[in-house]
Amino acid sequence: MADDYTPDSILARLEAVIAQRRSADPAQSYVAKLHQRGLPVIARKLGEEATEAVVAALSGDREELVGEAADVLFHLMVLLGAKDIPLADVLAELDRREGVSGIAEKAARRSD
Repeated sequence: MADDYTPDSILARLEAVIAQRRSADPAQSYVAKLHQRGLPVIARKLGEEATEAVVAALSGDREELVGEAADVLFHLMVLLGAKDIPLADVLAELDRREGVSGIAEKAARRSD
């Protein structure tokens, strides 16, 4: 594990790699292959990975859940990149919500 381990540095590096690989040869890059296949495939893949994470959570296997959670984060970041949404925007939204009750936050979204 790198000495500079911080979640934001890992996610920033991953975001950069995903952006770089979007234009790579689809025969050489999984990210490029997903982008070539289009947004519906990318979204569907995220859904599949999320379902696998739920199954792993319910199975009680910690290692499997860790792996599936990594897959979910990766595929979410591929989707965000495909929609030109920087991870910083998502992090800013989480920052905005910090300290706000989940119940109050959901109620505020319904009234918009």
